[in-house]
Amino acid sequence: MFIAIYYFKVKEGRNEDLVESWSELTKLIYQYCGSLGSRLHSEGENEYIAYAQWPDRETWSPEKPVDIPGGDEWRTMMRDSCEEIKTLHELEVEVDLLKEQVFGK
Repeated sequence: MFIAIYYFKVKEGRNEDLVESWSELTKLIYQYCGSLGSRLHSEGENEYIAYAQWPDRETWSPEKPVDIPGGDEWRTMMRDSCEEIKTLHELEVEVDLLKEQVFGK
């Protein structure tokens, strides 16, 4: 399993836009791109960290062209709501002891 950890610095007053667009885009990526799901965490007033799981690095690859129905709208909203978005870490899982959860619950 492969994990990507992302950082978001949100523009003042745009937190709800980030949370909504991240949530909707994450659902589409799960549905169309083979993601195993993701979690979004707040870290201070306008900062967020997201943790995304993938079966492997090849499925995640940011170089792959992605055509997701409805994805451009959410991707644009997410980018517009942030001052900065970056990938902090690209990690291979060595041991997984997280409790399995059904997506959407």
